[in-house]
Amino acid sequence: MGLSPGGSVPLRPGDLIQFKLDGRPIAMLTAWDALSAALVEAAGADVVLVGDSLAMVVLGHATTLPVTLEEMLQHCRAVGRGLGRPPARQPLLVCDLPFLSYQCGLDGAVAAAGAVLKHSPAAAVKLEGGEPETVAVVDRLVRSGIPVMAHLGLTPQSVHRLGYRRQATDPISQERLRRAALNLEAAGSFALVLEHVPADLAGSLRRELTIPVIGIGAGDDCDGQVRVTADLLGLTERQPPFCPPLLAGRSLAIEALGGWVTGLAASAAPTSPPISPPPSAPPTTPPAPAAPHC
Repeated sequence: MGLSPGGSVPLRPGDLIQFKLDGRPIAMLTAWDALSAALVEAAGADVVLVGDSLAMVVLGHATTLPVTLEEMLQHCRAVGRGLGRPPARQPLLVCDLPFLSYQCGLDGAVAAAGAVLKHSPAAAVKLEGGEPETVAVVDRLVRSGIPVMAHLGLTPQSVHRLGYRRQATDPISQERLRRAALNLEAAGSFALVLEHVPADLAGSLRRELTIPVIGIGAGDDCDGQVRVTADLLGLTERQPPFCPPLLAGRSLAIEALGGWVTGLAASAAPTSPPISPPPSAPPTTPPAPAAPHC
């Protein structure tokens, strides 16, 4: 419910480790504007993620790649405005670093992540991947005072290389993911999102890592779960296989709005017949001139 273990100070990234120690499941939902933020806060989410999935959900792109850092900042600020509880009761706000905002050198990554904390209400950033270059970025960000949530498995920013298929399905790739997870933890990540990987792998990592493992399509043996809110509400046309909707939100919305439109047309006043102009007066003949007088 967005409460720190002490309950009287804002929830901090490091508090999620205490959640894991206490056996308290972590609930993380995405938001992209003030309205969605108010909904997920009222629902009791512990963490609100301004995910780069908004590129597809909100901005209409085919992938997450086109969204820019400035767009992420704009949406993150809108989400912050939608959180209405006192600070000590607000959920932890995390913002995704978009594609190419952290892959072009350590200084550029610090500038991008620093802009998120400086120019939005987010308290942490999330980034994808476990390559040595990414681990170095995490280390640099953490040493610069920027909390980092890591993300392994299906990483949507690598869609052109990995697609959207399930990841780490063989022993070699599972060991590679395991080593990446350990390296990200050693670099200072405060949590790890595991997306679309086998449940037994996620459970094994949950037990091996000190930081919490937050799953999405990774089975139930995780320290928490994250979902794209639009998927849970059934608002998207294509649902991921690991996120069945809780309600048919898209159909319900179309039906309700369509009923309003139809009702508006049916209640319109009948059209009156056109008013004919009054008949024109017959032309008057000017009087004949008077006869001249002699």
